[in-house]
Amino acid sequence: MPGRPSPSRRTLLRGAALTPVAALGPAACAPGGGPAPAAPTGPVELGAPDEVPEGGAALYRDHDVVVSRAADGSLKAYSTICTHAGCPIGKLEGTRLVCFCHGSEFDATTGEVLRSPATVPLPELPVREENGAIVVRPDA
Repeated sequence: MPGRPSPSRRTLLRGAALTPVAALGPAACAPGGGPAPAAPTGPVELGAPDEVPEGGAALYRDHDVVVSRAADGSLKAYSTICTHAGCPIGKLEGTRLVCFCHGSEFDATTGEVLRSPATVPLPELPVREENGAIVVRPDA
């Protein structure tokens, strides 16, 4: 357009550099900007039963799963893919899960949201002790 200055090279390069990140949306939260993580889809052996203390929880980052043990010894497991933007939840403080991407927090014993921006609880996964190991069986 006449009378209107053309954008500088720096402005064009800055815009181009930012565009791919914005286009990725939730996947940009994934480690390395790659595909978003996903909870297990088949049976996964997580570890020894004594890794999950009574009244406590254990975070299995490699499988995006948290397992808690109630006072009666029963186990519960939840996906640790944040329901807000699909980021892997990487921190467990007692029984509170913390998502680094946007600060959402969840109860590791119920999957319930403790702090927004997430509004949807974590999905529960079938879990049991089998042959001396904790096993998540999403296909069960």
